[in-house]
Amino acid sequence: MTTYLGIDIGTSAVKVLLVDQHGSVLDSHSEAYGIDSPQPMWNEQNPDVWWHATCSSMHSLKARNTAAWQGVAAIGLSGQMHGAVCLDQQGRPLRPAILWNDGRAFEQSQTLNRQCPNIGHIAGVPAMPGFTAPKLLWLHEHEPELFQRIHKVILPKDYVRLQLTGTYYTDVSDAAGTLWLDEAKRDWDDDILQACYLKRSQMPQLIEGNESSGSLLDNIAEELGLCADVIVVGGAGDASAGGIGIGAINEGDAFLSLGTSGQIFVAKEQHTANPEAYIHAFAHALPKRWCHMACLLNGASPLSWFASITSTPIATLLEEAEAHYNIHQTVYFLPYLTGERTPHNNPFATGTFDGLTAHTRRDDMAAAVLEGIAFSFRDCIEALNQSDRPLTALGAIGGGTKSTFWLQILADVLNVSIHKYQGSETGPAMGAARLAILGHTQQDIEAICATPNIERTFVPNQSRHRVYLEKHAHFSKLYQALLPTYGHTTW
Repeated sequence: MTTYLGIDIGTSAVKVLLVDQHGSVLDSHSEAYGIDSPQPMWNEQNPDVWWHATCSSMHSLKARNTAAWQGVAAIGLSGQMHGAVCLDQQGRPLRPAILWNDGRAFEQSQTLNRQCPNIGHIAGVPAMPGFTAPKLLWLHEHEPELFQRIHKVILPKDYVRLQLTGTYYTDVSDAAGTLWLDEAKRDWDDDILQACYLKRSQMPQLIEGNESSGSLLDNIAEELGLCADVIVVGGAGDASAGGIGIGAINEGDAFLSLGTSGQIFVAKEQHTANPEAYIHAFAHALPKRWCHMACLLNGASPLSWFASITSTPIATLLEEAEAHYNIHQTVYFLPYLTGERTPHNNPFATGTFDGLTAHTRRDDMAAAVLEGIAFSFRDCIEALNQSDRPLTALGAIGGGTKSTFWLQILADVLNVSIHKYQGSETGPAMGAARLAILGHTQQDIEAICATPNIERTFVPNQSRHRVYLEKHAHFSKLYQALLPTYGHTTW
């Protein structure tokens, strides 16, 4: 039996899927890891953590699936975007990777926007602290000796590729999130690189997500019990990989991702930019395809934070919130624990509860967290509607889709139908596996990247939507009222 692996290098865990030639999941395994925050607004990870977690996951799958494991023919990679992995000439990390939710490079983002005033149209979005390019400007300014030793700058999933194949490649969808890619041309932009004191030779080679980046190193193949001719395809950034996993590959196909971060993703057949709304106009991971994305730094992660500080499992919080839910409750939550991207581009925004009284219960606060994240997605919908046709339906992927209660809130707030697909929680790892199948078999893209069967559809309730519109207006006013307190208000 021929099988394939899809590996997703997430922010909090790696997930590995073992699938058959039809893309059906045979088994999966995850390994969790943490984030280091040495200073406020800083978020880093040691790249070797990703590799060790990937190896551990693969060995676990091998032990449970001896026959299927021996049939692995290709591997696809997905990963958290925007991370700055700086390597020396030996391919070793010079420092911990600076992650997508790191906000230290706000001044460098402003500098890059001034130096490259057309960057939003070339790279698909203006420079913001989470992207890779401003991080390298920060390193040039604050760690100049280290900067001079940089041989290559790669992205998180591509560090795992390097360990597997010894090659320096990235796919165009992940490269899109660096701000160094000319999205329309699907090639590095030398002027933007130069503005960051870098050159093309320090970048990985660009390929499409379904193209091969090489085969396994002999020692790695032996260690993993795989054939040395197993290929590793280009793969995708996690957003595009999620799109491929859910079948969002053609014009207008759209989905909502509710993971650590959050996105609303719309597939496009041409590249068009709307940088003024902070909509990300990026290359998709398949040839001649692009996408529009509205991106939240705070997806489901504020719920995880609330579970942590209340020492309560997420499942319990969701059960309590649903059991006691009152749509007219007046507790509000701004979910900006790590700043926010669309539509605010404000790394200094912070999380806030409003309306607390002596009678407020834990379930009231949990419900406010769920609503606050939904209101942030409402902001994303409104930004997307400036350049795209209004959305009427969205697929849903990510860990947050486990809660049908939350999905109904999202449908009511956004006033769109939300489809939960079979296997929706596999997300980007499934997209990576599908790219592996495409790279190995050269089969028809439409056939492999089909939309999964709908498990359930959440239809918006119009009376509840009207209530949520009023609450969203209060949510927006609350942000504006607090804006002067965040500092750097000229951002």
